[in-house]
Amino acid sequence: MKIEMVDLKGQYRKIQEEIDTAVLKAIHEANFINGPEVASFTKNLSAYLGGAHVIPCANGTDALQIAMMALDLKPGDEVIVPSFTYVATAEVIGLLQLKPVMVDVDPVHFNITKANIEQAIGPKTKAIVPVHLFGQCADMEPILALAKERGLYVIEDTAQAIGAVYKFSDGTQKQAGTMGHIGCTSFFPSKNLGCYGDGGAIYTHDSVLAERIKMVANHGQVKKYVHRYIGVNSRLDTIQAAVLDIKLKYLDQYSAARQAAADWYDQLLSGIEGLQTPERAMNSTHVFHQYTMLIKNGKRNALKQHLEAAGIPAMVYYPVPLNEQEAFHAIGAVVGSLKETELLCASVLSLPMHTELTEEQQIFITDTIKSFFKL
Repeated sequence: MKIEMVDLKGQYRKIQEEIDTAVLKAIHEANFINGPEVASFTKNLSAYLGGAHVIPCANGTDALQIAMMALDLKPGDEVIVPSFTYVATAEVIGLLQLKPVMVDVDPVHFNITKANIEQAIGPKTKAIVPVHLFGQCADMEPILALAKERGLYVIEDTAQAIGAVYKFSDGTQKQAGTMGHIGCTSFFPSKNLGCYGDGGAIYTHDSVLAERIKMVANHGQVKKYVHRYIGVNSRLDTIQAAVLDIKLKYLDQYSAARQAAADWYDQLLSGIEGLQTPERAMNSTHVFHQYTMLIKNGKRNALKQHLEAAGIPAMVYYPVPLNEQEAFHAIGAVVGSLKETELLCASVLSLPMHTELTEEQQIFITDTIKSFFKL
């Protein structure tokens, strides 16, 4: 069987009857925008997230943009982001004429830290965007305490970590995306909860802020033809909501399958000198959007080629840090050393990770890795 980086066809086949029924129902009803499936999914996702207000939108990038618009950030305001992340995290900052301030990440869990944030806070800083990279939460308790102390907004980018749970020191547990002022996610097809097109959502526990987000996402509209804010047109369509409402029921099962696959990878790859398997944070579950290793001694690219020659896909997320992207040269700032980010960009490698991965496939993948290291 061909090994896929993400096997969406196999996942679909297992729930095909439910998906087909839901999609055809939406088509037959011809309520393609704001149909009842959108309301159903919104309600069910809110329940999954512990009662947070959920505002669906067109994609994860829109979610981030709408969040910053709803917080009324002004041109020139600074927003702190990790340099090791996908471009969308900072792209919307530039689009709104804000200033992305890029900082380093924890080399073990690949996430932004309080220490790196703290050194970047200045008089124009208004917000922090922790990215829960690859499937586990950044260490949010100290970040939230720092933000409260300095009067900063926290916008969680949880596009890769829906379903992950963070545990606070008092035992309280919260879903990724529900700890800061606003959480943003993507339902891109390859995400842990993915639709069959584009989609996204915004979360908040603040009911006043939720109403503003809803308006911003719908042309700044209070009611039809009455516009309080400058907004955007960003909606989750009914067919995608129908798909997501079905798949949401399986999200915890999907997370468990990914975690089991990650544990099997760990076991099969243990003891290989020059390869570091993913570390789990003590205070966050890991839902393994990606299984991302560190390949030492400059051998990452050679290992990638070795795997691909054997028919095994492998991906590099992300080869170029944000601070080196031409798009940010004129508008961004860097605070502190980015040595860990630079190291990660040169050494990370992600293996196939999805809900349909078999143990036999993983044995073949890891045997191929061992042959590279000549074990």
